[in-house]
Amino acid sequence: MARTIAKDHDHKRAQILKSAAKVFAEEGFDRASMTKLAKDCGISKANIYHYYDSKDALLYDILDSYLSRLRDRILSVDTEGLSPEDRLRRLLREILHAYQGADHEHQVQISALSALPEDQQEQMRGYQRDMVKFMGHCLQDLAPEVFGPQPEKLRGVTMSVYGMLNWYFMWNSDAEAQERDNYADLVCDLTLKGVHGL
Repeated sequence: MARTIAKDHDHKRAQILKSAAKVFAEEGFDRASMTKLAKDCGISKANIYHYYDSKDALLYDILDSYLSRLRDRILSVDTEGLSPEDRLRRLLREILHAYQGADHEHQVQISALSALPEDQQEQMRGYQRDMVKFMGHCLQDLAPEVFGPQPEKLRGVTMSVYGMLNWYFMWNSDAEAQERDNYADLVCDLTLKGVHGL
């Protein structure tokens, strides 16, 4: 007879992923052990193996869950009827809000993505490319005459904007909603007007 799935299976799995992201971020993926993961999750090592058969499977699920959710949230931002400037402002705010509470997952993305097999790395990079492309479209709409003939300039500006957002994310992880909005507005104004327009 097949083993039934516990009612709290999805909740327990989410708890394991959250705890594993913390351990991988703080200890490093290579140094983290399933014993340490089990201890941090408050369950037995055997119980972790009921959900995940390896650290590699855990790493994949952490990154796939995090990046796919982030991608879906960013690409579904409602910008209907907004001017290009307001569209960018709303997008930047949404990104910073989406980052909230995902410090460990973000750190694992930076430090351990390369531990995945190449095909899984490519899947994660696909999520990242989708987000970069979406941001690029928003920026291109602001100045098509500048970016249209110079795609390399568009990519540079797009990655610079993401760089500013990621800096804030890494150094101000405990920022409240209003602080995130304020910084998103600063990045937007800096992008639109430069330093002299602030």
